[in-house]
Amino acid sequence: MAKLHVKKGDLVQVIAGKNKGAKGRIIAAYPSDERVVVEGVNMIKKHSKVTNQGPRGAQEGGVQTMEAPIHVSNVKKLKDDEKKPEKKAAGKGDAEATGEGEDS
Repeated sequence: MAKLHVKKGDLVQVIAGKNKGAKGRIIAAYPSDERVVVEGVNMIKKHSKVTNQGPRGAQEGGVQTMEAPIHVSNVKKLKDDEKKPEKKAAGKGDAEATGEGEDS
């Protein structure tokens, strides 16, 4: 099982293929296949039949548009500014720079 450089929820940019330059979040990761599903990238049309089987009974048929997996080597992780809030903790260096705590 390979370890991927990205995980579900990461912001990535596509660096190769027909969707080169597109940005989006990772919806799903498949480490065994070394593939990821990126939101809004590699859209395919899937045709489904009307069926009465399944947990909830009848299922609608027709054409559905959905994302298909792409290889993990075709995506680059971007820095996510939304996830990490700025930390403003006063440290030892801050007190010296502002002149606080001096005995004069």
